[in-house]
Amino acid sequence: MLITYVYRIKPNPKQEAIMLHTLELLRRHWNYALGQRLDWLRRTRCQIDRCSIVSTPIGEIPDKVNYYSQQAALKETKRLFPEYKSIWAESQQVNLQRLNIAWERWLIPDKSGKRGGRPRFKKTGKLRSFVYPRINCLRAGAHLKNGVLKLSKIGEIPVIIHRPIPDGFKLKTCTIVCKADGWYCCISMEDKTVPAPLPKDEIKTAVGIDVGLKEFLTTSVGSKVPIQQTYRKTQNHLARQQRKLARKDQESKPCERQKNKIARIHQRIGRIRENFHYNTAHRLVKKYDLIAVEDLNIRGLARSKLAKSILDAAWGRFINILEAVAVKRGVQIVKVKPHGDPETYFL
Repeated sequence: MLITYVYRIKPNPKQEAIMLHTLELLRRHWNYALGQRLDWLRRTRCQIDRCSIVSTPIGEIPDKVNYYSQQAALKETKRLFPEYKSIWAESQQVNLQRLNIAWERWLIPDKSGKRGGRPRFKKTGKLRSFVYPRINCLRAGAHLKNGVLKLSKIGEIPVIIHRPIPDGFKLKTCTIVCKADGWYCCISMEDKTVPAPLPKDEIKTAVGIDVGLKEFLTTSVGSKVPIQQTYRKTQNHLARQQRKLARKDQESKPCERQKNKIARIHQRIGRIRENFHYNTAHRLVKKYDLIAVEDLNIRGLARSKLAKSILDAAWGRFINILEAVAVKRGVQIVKVKPHGDPETYFL
């Protein structure tokens, strides 16, 4: 089982400046590496036995650009730009790995034949996190001990451990994230023991749930969970703050403060919604051994006139949270067709 705990960290002003500079350097390297890949693709997209009438490569055709060639060029990058020496080497490698995953997701379709969007160049401030792929081991860049996180090239940072790390879990990675209200570290940990789901013979309680807009959730036994409409209740206040932002001079300090204020509002909306989803999921998992949910086409439903209400309810996010909570407790989650008879899935 792989879980992630998010803790708040308290860097001093000097450490915060170093981390912001690290994010900026990684953003520039992301854009340069993406430009290399797009340039190689543009110059080599003609087939080997014919020429394109749209474009033709000029000059020598470059070698293929991939993760391994770009990783090998990191030494040259540090020689040409010495400021990159202030970044932990593995964090730069993970930055290229993220780009490689996005690149392959765009070019290589998945099992269903779908592909992701083209990777984008990141504007200033759009890269919000960097990763230490090893923690609390030899040659690791991050060490967490007694409420203090020691990061290579940055220093020791106090951590607010609001929940203890479970016994028996091995710490895997540490991700430093810059959010609207401060800095956080995401500690990923793994335990190879996973609770086995209950066999069908031992299932005593089962329920089917139906999500909606009038009631967030209705069970097959008649109980209901009222909908919150977190965004709907905040949209007037959010609209006023966005109008204030539109009247401010771009790239000024008051504009940056107003942007941060709006980001905090969105962050609060997301946290209220996520807390509601987790509380609802835990109540269901504690009460039932098997839960059947509708396999809805939420993306298609979000194209209707009710798009704002559907996205505000976040059914897909709730089902993902419900599945994650159920795995930890050994509860089975069954997805059924919306037009089928759910009772047949309990037999």
